[in-house]
Amino acid sequence: MAPHFFAGFEERVFHTPNGPVFYRIGGNGPPLVLLHGYPQTSAMWHATAPELAKTYQVICPDLRGYGRSLKPKTDAAHAPYSKRAMAGDIIALMDHLGHDRFRIGAHDRGGRVAHRLAADHPERVTSLSVLDIAPTREMYREAKSDFAHAYWHWYWLTLPHPFPETMIGADPAFFWLSKCGAGSAGLSPFVQPALDEYLTAFSKPDAIHGACEDYRAAATIDIAHDHAETAKLQMPLLALWGSNGVIAAHFDCLALWRERAAHVEGRALQGGHYLAEENPDAVLAAWLAFFAAN
Repeated sequence: MAPHFFAGFEERVFHTPNGPVFYRIGGNGPPLVLLHGYPQTSAMWHATAPELAKTYQVICPDLRGYGRSLKPKTDAAHAPYSKRAMAGDIIALMDHLGHDRFRIGAHDRGGRVAHRLAADHPERVTSLSVLDIAPTREMYREAKSDFAHAYWHWYWLTLPHPFPETMIGADPAFFWLSKCGAGSAGLSPFVQPALDEYLTAFSKPDAIHGACEDYRAAATIDIAHDHAETAKLQMPLLALWGSNGVIAAHFDCLALWRERAAHVEGRALQGGHYLAEENPDAVLAAWLAFFAAN
């Protein structure tokens, strides 16, 4: 259990022309946006956001396609679930809150949204830190069969609708627990209030479909957007990854980020993929130092 789950935070909904963006907000300082990964929600920041809110105004949205946020109809190009579209929701939210510039901390899929947001809107992002990811295009490029076995969902979720949706929808809780519990820490990182939120959100067919569309977009339109870039990110970027995770085992995370960003630092932290929940003290120490300097 987590008796102080998001203590001091408000839950709010911002209504965009396309649909609602759910977010948690707390603190009074420079703005810091936290973007969650798959197949989770903003609940994943419960162990880090309250401490960060002592220094920053912390904004934790549910991404498009996840949690309590909008899940629009898709198209043949998967454009409504491109990281550009997902980043657009975050820009609209920050405009609504009156923040011209902000820091970003992001995990997994949220890191891919953050990367696209920083590339499309470099004037808005002062600094960026990502947890346990390397850039999408470069990961697909460098992937070998051992990675494909470890991250089978990267490929399986991109299969045409409705195949993965139907298979997952037969027992969403079994899928979620089996997939997320397969890491080095098992299910131990997930406190009950967060786990309840994850499983409730992921039980809905539109959330299952939205997550599949996220991955379909990543393998297609997102890479096209990457190919169109002509410059590296210029804001400071901190890459952190789990020493026991798939990224550490299969990629040179810093080298891949240095292909896409000019000012990169980073290191492994003890733990697996779900660092913000498995080892929040290490994430907080790294982020408080990095964001204070950047």
